Amino acid sequence: MQHAADSRYAWTRLGVSLALMTIGSGAMYVMAVVLPPVQAEFGVARSSAALPYTLLMIGFGFGGVLMGRLADRFGVMLPALIGSAGLAAGFVGAGFSTSLGTFAVLHGVLLGLFGASATFGPLVADTSLWFLKRRGTAVAICASGNYLAGAIWPPIVQRSIEAFGWRHTYIGLGVFCALTMPLLAMLLRPRPPLARDAAPGSIDSAARQRPFGMSPRAAQALLCVAGTACCVAMAMPQVHIVAYCGDLGYGAARGAQMLSLMLAAGIVSRLVSGAICDRIGGLRTLLLGSVLQGIALLLFLPFDGLASLFVISALFGLFQGGIVPSYAIIVREHFAPAEAGQRVGTVLMFTLFGMALGGWVSGKVFDLTGSYHAAFVNGIGWNLVNLAIALLLLWRTGRGRRFAPLPV
Repeated sequence: MQHAADSRYAWTRLGVSLALMTIGSGAMYVMAVVLPPVQAEFGVARSSAALPYTLLMIGFGFGGVLMGRLADRFGVMLPALIGSAGLAAGFVGAGFSTSLGTFAVLHGVLLGLFGASATFGPLVADTSLWFLKRRGTAVAICASGNYLAGAIWPPIVQRSIEAFGWRHTYIGLGVFCALTMPLLAMLLRPRPPLARDAAPGSIDSAARQRPFGMSPRAAQALLCVAGTACCVAMAMPQVHIVAYCGDLGYGAARGAQMLSLMLAAGIVSRLVSGAICDRIGGLRTLLLGSVLQGIALLLFLPFDGLASLFVISALFGLFQGGIVPSYAIIVREHFAPAEAGQRVGTVLMFTLFGMALGGWVSGKVFDLTGSYHAAFVNGIGWNLVNLAIALLLLWRTGRGRRFAPLPV
């Protein structure tokens, strides 16, 4: 049976994708919770204990491209099933690991490359193919699963560790993934409908051959640079807000509360940005988010009081949450639909690399200057790069439409 875009089935499918992403993305946040007991058991330094998370994110990024290609060719059900198996085997294997090296490799290969990567980019790209009228809203709802995972899994995992230990917790997570995710993945078997675009910002098939008046490769490269730049800037508060509060004398607990507030506001931001995207298109939504994120970063410079930091953290979450999903909409609007999985996966891979780079660069700037003031300035500079690319692409899009030949 062939289902239509924007149908009841499309919305049901969106709910399934949201559930899969909420389960699969939990691997990103579980590692942060188990880091202290893992460090204590293996008797290693904090930097060594953080290696599994680093490998997980690297595998997550590269796996998104691989899984996106599989989704373009065979449909999203296949990568979802692979991700289910990878997460189940990865969690169980990590629970039985006897060395930090084995623990880290399992995170990079099974939990990252062949696991969580299948539950982000491919699902976002697939969702964009099932909606025309409410594409931005649908993609935003789907992408919110990543933040929902961050809100749901850490407290559950923490309580499980306290009651049963981290090894049994990991094994339990693997069993849970094995029992739930394949059933959800099987519901994604129907392929997307071949429908004519009708969403804001959509262009005809001829224009897709030269997105923004460039070759597809050049356009893709610019989007990748933009994704890296915006997430280097985004990583500054998200990665270092806890340490920043500790340096100011407010304590790590206050910083953790600010981070939670930031992520909660990010969920609201993604939903609101999705509705905005339905009206103005992906490129203008990216531009709006970039401007607002830059403003929030600027506010961190003159204000460092406890109350003001809570307010700015909430504003930062509200301003930046819709930026990453807008890339999926831009790809869907300006590139061939048959390439959506691969291209969305590639751009999202660079956003993940941007988060990793931003966290490291901000720490390096702090080490060199002894202050987070320069780190915030560095983040603002990267945000300006993203803003410049968004303006360039918007200008080229407008110029191309202005001088496009009239239809005969």
